[in-house]
Amino acid sequence: MNDEDLKPLRDRAPDYGISLSDHQLSLFRIYLDELWEWNAHFNLTGLSSRRRIVTELFLDSLVPAPFLPKEGKLLDVGSGAGFPGLPLKIYSSRLDTTLLEANSKKVSFLKHVIRLLMLKETDVVRGRVEKGGDHILHDGYDLISARALAGLDRIFAWCVPLLGPAGLLVCFLGSHAEEDLKEHKTNMKKHRIRLHRTIPYSLPGKKTERTTVIFKKTA
Repeated sequence: MNDEDLKPLRDRAPDYGISLSDHQLSLFRIYLDELWEWNAHFNLTGLSSRRRIVTELFLDSLVPAPFLPKEGKLLDVGSGAGFPGLPLKIYSSRLDTTLLEANSKKVSFLKHVIRLLMLKETDVVRGRVEKGGDHILHDGYDLISARALAGLDRIFAWCVPLLGPAGLLVCFLGSHAEEDLKEHKTNMKKHRIRLHRTIPYSLPGKKTERTTVIFKKTA
């Protein structure tokens, strides 16, 4: 694989306060190779180029990383092909990570990649967060991530009860974050969660501004 494929990650990550070692970049290189190969047979992502995967999935997933804990328990809800859970794990190796995904082919892919990358304390569970069950810890996660999962009302209802005291919930809200936050002020109070940090940004080659929001569970 041409290392130029990783150029948006290697060259632009520092612009977002993200420092990646050569080892971490090598893990992303393997991840990209496997995702590209599997995607030729299964619909893991609709993106049609390696460069777009690196920019719109790898780099985008890492944007909130500098503002998140480097260790603790992470639950990535509706992980899909591993986003943002696996990039966050590669960045913060001490995170005890659980990837929750309902699609069996994506679950198989995630398990394969985790073995290949030799990631420790990283589990994949087949299931849906709205159905609960024994596969989800109920004593509280330090961090829950949700990307392209559902509206904030459902994300709050499903995820906030799984957060531990002062736990963080990371949501990727796209370009309509301000409207979403205004609309869900009452829901935030209802679920005892508050706005912790708003991260507006744009990705390389993209004009549309995006926003990732971090919520914090209150007492």
